[in-house]
Amino acid sequence: MKFKFKKGSLIFSILFLVFSCTAFFLLYREINSNNIESEKMFLDWQTETVRRNEISALDRSMKNIQTEKSSIETHFAKSSDIVPFLDTIEGLAPKVGAKTEITSVDVEKEGKSLLVGLKATGSFISVYKFLMLLENSQYELEFTSVNLQKSTATNLKDQNWEMILKIKLLSFMQ
Repeated sequence: MKFKFKKGSLIFSILFLVFSCTAFFLLYREINSNNIESEKMFLDWQTETVRRNEISALDRSMKNIQTEKSSIETHFAKSSDIVPFLDTIEGLAPKVGAKTEITSVDVEKEGKSLLVGLKATGSFISVYKFLMLLENSQYELEFTSVNLQKSTATNLKDQNWEMILKIKLLSFMQ
C-alpha cells in the first residue's frame, strides 16, 4: 500500500501545529502572569488581614487596660485639675465631721509640686480622722507642717480643735 501525501494537507497540518503551539505558549504565559498577580494579591490580602488582626488585638488590649489607666491617672493631678483636687480634699472633711478651709494654693518654682495650705476645725477625733484620710489619700502628699491646737473660741461646742496644714502635692504634672 502506497500512501499518497498531498502537499496541501501537509502544509495545513504544519500550520495548524504552529498555530496550536503559538496559542499554547501565549495562553501558558498569560496563565503564569495571572498566577503571579494572584499570588501578589493573596500576599497583600494576608498582610492586610494580619494588620487588621493586630489592630483589633491592640484595641482589645486598650479596652482591657482602660480601667487601670484611669485608676493610675487619678493618682496624679494636672495643672488643669487643681480645682477637682482641692474639691476632693475639701470633700474628705465632712465625711468625718470636720470643717475645712483652703487658705493658700501655690505652685512650686520648678513646677513639680503644688503647695496647699489648709485649716481644719472640729472635734479632736474628727480633725485627727481628717488627717488620716489625707495621709491615706490616692495622691502622693508630703506634709510640710502640721499644727494641731485647741481653739480659743469658747462658743463652739465640740468644735474646739484647729489644725493648720501645709501640704505638698508631689504627684503634680504641669
